[in-house]
Order: sequence, then C-alpha cells, then structure tokens
Amino acid sequence: MSSAKKIYTRRQALLKAQKYCSYQERCQKEVRNDLYKLGVQRDDIEGIISDLISSNFLNEERFSRAFARGKFKNNDWGWIKIEMELKQRNISSYCITKAKTEIDKDAYLQTILDLAKKKLKELKGETAYIQKGKIIRFIVGKGFESDKVIESVEDLLGE
Repeated sequence: MSSAKKIYTRRQALLKAQKYCSYQERCQKEVRNDLYKLGVQRDDIEGIISDLISSNFLNEERFSRAFARGKFKNNDWGWIKIEMELKQRNISSYCITKAKTEIDKDAYLQTILDLAKKKLKELKGETAYIQKGKIIRFIVGKGFESDKVIESVEDLLGE
C-alpha cells in the first residue's frame, strides 16, 4: 500500500487554492497553511498567494470584515476576542480597524445586555453578588470590554 503524497503542479495548486478561497473568505495565513499541507513548494506558495490577491480571490480587508461580522453575529464574540483572533492570523492594523466598522455600536451593547439576561436566568438561587460576578466573567470571557460589561450588568441588576 502506497502512502505517497500527491504532488501538485503550480497550476493545480492555484486551482485548488482558488476553490478554497471561493468557498468562504480566507486570509493569507490560512491559504499558506493549506498549501503547505498539500506539499506545495515555498516559492510556488508565495507566487500562488500573489496570484490570488491580484485576481481578488484573496483580500485581507474583506476577510477581516466578514470574520468580525460572523463571529459577532453567530458566536456573540466581543471586539477583544475578534481582534485577538485577527492578530493571530497576521492581519494588519489597518484591516482590523476596518473590520471594527462592521459591528454596530448599539447592536454591540444590546448583545452584552442579552448575554447578561441569558446568564442571569441560569443563575437563579445565587446571591446577587455571586450572580454579578459570574455574569461579568462570562461576558468578558466572550471578549467584551469589562467597563461596558460592568455598566450593562449593573444597569440590569439595578445597582
């Protein structure tokens, strides 16, 4: 039984990368890692990434905006967690700043309040002090700024 890895030509690897980028927005780091896993040579990888950028299959600003929108709406992530994840993907400060514009300030604050209400329902029977601490830790853990969380929780609990 042969377990030899398939060897891709530059053209085949480019087509595979185009398909990968067409499925959903990707950043350069994800594409680069995927190409390394396929066994594509380093020189070819950089050329392929360049081709993907010039043909608009790969766009870090577009990726950053989509990532921020998706993680906020689907996962209830706060800005701190989103920004950390974008930095881990080697996204530029410029693109991170642009991504921040995708999250509506009112919707952001409403999400904090909604998360606090949801967590409060789970904490029946706890003292108000313990409830407050657990709610704050839960929401801050999702990447929301502690000052905004504390303010929202205090408003919710009537403090």
